[in-house]
Amino acid sequence: MNLSMSLDGYVAGPNDGPDNPLGDGGGKLFEWWTAGSQRVGPDDRFKPPARSVPVVREMFEGGAVIVGRRTFDIAQGWGGHHPGGPFFVLTHRTPERWVGPGTGGVAVKDGIESALEKAREVAKGRDIAIGSADVAKQYLRAGLLDEVFVNLVPTILGGGVRLFPTLDRMRIDLKCIQVVESDGVTHLRYRVVK
Repeated sequence: MNLSMSLDGYVAGPNDGPDNPLGDGGGKLFEWWTAGSQRVGPDDRFKPPARSVPVVREMFEGGAVIVGRRTFDIAQGWGGHHPGGPFFVLTHRTPERWVGPGTGGVAVKDGIESALEKAREVAKGRDIAIGSADVAKQYLRAGLLDEVFVNLVPTILGGGVRLFPTLDRMRIDLKCIQVVESDGVTHLRYRVVK
């Protein structure tokens, strides 16, 4: 899992949707992505602060991304090409656009295990990122999430979309394996103890 989060646990501000993708105030969660001068990634949108460059490079070396339908709709399907590479959308109904031939997107209607299997085929041994809060919770609950990577932004949103609103009283232990302090963000990586 790899998501940016506010200090109070939100991955988007209140009132998020296609017309307000990160919700009210949620844009603050992604300001660090453009706070530097060195381009990292597929286009000029990604210029993180210097101390974040190695972390972001590693993010873009992944092999696939799995997201939920809500994230897909809010992001307008990334125009069919997610910046993190091929993407798999967990959904009950296939989107009318931004997936299928000519795009980097695949709709998966038969569950998280199937999405993971399809992503593994494409990733060819590289990391698979989970890019949606609810989907991350599903993989964590199923014991299929290996790492929790949080880009912690020093802001308090006070509401919106929580990263882990509830895990049904599951206790999950994590081991810290990386901390990178940068300008406007602290990158925290944890291994899920199984």
